[in-house]
Amino acid sequence: MNPVDLAFAPALKQSELIRRKEVSPLELVELYLERIQQFNSKLGSYFTVAAEQAIDDAKSKTEMLAKMEELPLFFGVPISIKDLNPVAGIPCSYGNAALLGNVPDYDDGVVAKIKQAGFIILGKTATSELGSFPYTEATGFPPTRNPWHLEYTSGGSSGGAASALAAGLCSIAQGSDGGGSIRGPAACCNLVGIKPSRGRITHAPVGDRLNGIATNGPLARTVADASALLDAMSGYVSGDSYWLPDPEKSFLTASKEKVENLRIAFCTSIPPLGEADSNTHQGVMQAVKLLEELGHSVEEKCPDISELVEPFQIVWQANVAASGVPVEILQPLNRWLLARNGSAGEYLRAVYQMQMVARKIVMFFDNIDVLVMPVYLHSPIRVGEWAALSPEETFENIIRWIAPCPAANATGQPAISLPVGFDDKGLPIAVQLISKPVAEHTIISLAAQLEAANPMYEKRPVSVSSEQ
Repeated sequence: MNPVDLAFAPALKQSELIRRKEVSPLELVELYLERIQQFNSKLGSYFTVAAEQAIDDAKSKTEMLAKMEELPLFFGVPISIKDLNPVAGIPCSYGNAALLGNVPDYDDGVVAKIKQAGFIILGKTATSELGSFPYTEATGFPPTRNPWHLEYTSGGSSGGAASALAAGLCSIAQGSDGGGSIRGPAACCNLVGIKPSRGRITHAPVGDRLNGIATNGPLARTVADASALLDAMSGYVSGDSYWLPDPEKSFLTASKEKVENLRIAFCTSIPPLGEADSNTHQGVMQAVKLLEELGHSVEEKCPDISELVEPFQIVWQANVAASGVPVEILQPLNRWLLARNGSAGEYLRAVYQMQMVARKIVMFFDNIDVLVMPVYLHSPIRVGEWAALSPEETFENIIRWIAPCPAANATGQPAISLPVGFDDKGLPIAVQLISKPVAEHTIISLAAQLEAANPMYEKRPVSVSSEQ
């Protein structure tokens, strides 16, 4: 296998090659570090590259490979971590260059689970400041670009994770999603992204400050890779505010199971926020046609999320105040959001309203198994496209763009973003599948079925596919 093919190989395939001793962890790490050095300057995928730590870990795991009989599934496979999640000994900026001197002495709970699964951490990927925005243009850092078209965004706030993975600068990636921050970047970059159920993944050791709307989750090239990483990330840690029992079967198993006769609803309009543009509409209708051909029952039907918009905004913008980052170092839009922050009573009323609307949304699923929607309402924006707008104008644009995503955050339901094609600019098109509460297995099996019928993971961005 040549170096480029190896760099773009699925993480499970790389794991298999390591176990067969056809490639070593050190060889993989060195390959990715070379590609990061070659391409990161034009992509802005990583804020921090932990080359020394990664090489030391890879050397150790390469030596262990000859001695150990039982290995974790992802032993020696390189991964990236979003720069909202602390990793001991590596700077954590939270998307603000003034915080690059912040070097934690502990691992975030999900990072600890990732290490236990055998992964090697390559570095910290770019994020929007505090994870607030669906594009990744943090002050003090280069903007993060889409490998499929460098003039366009890779999404946000897990934009660096998606850019790095799509460009073959890591095997697989960790992200987080508080309003589409995994699903959106996955959609922008031809990747699979899973927002798991509330309580599936720990918030240890710090805890959750957004009333359960945010969660960590995987980005991957294939449904199987994403499912296996979700297995690795999942599980209760003592003291978690929300938790779910371990599933009876693994999510990786679900990605290999056949699913039949599902009741599926779809929609391409999110009143009162807008309708899908021609590209995203095309993606949904393409998926609907394929689902019908696969024998599923499909009808056009959508839950009413109009009453969710205002309370979700109030809860979401409270993240800026809760962060404790000094106002003088924040970007203008986050300063504006901070200034809008209301009283504790207003926040709690918004939480109550959001929970009431969430109940109605979940009831919509009493008679259906899966909802198919766009991920974002329109194609990726250009890098810097909204830079000259006022904070209020930018915020309104954000709300309309990400409109299909926040409902699953409010309800805590699982959702998956799946690539389905490309537009005439060469930018990816994707759909979002949302299932009943705690039913990741359903959308994973369905996504795998769609992926098998319309595989997109073998495609690579031309800008990073050559051996230069």
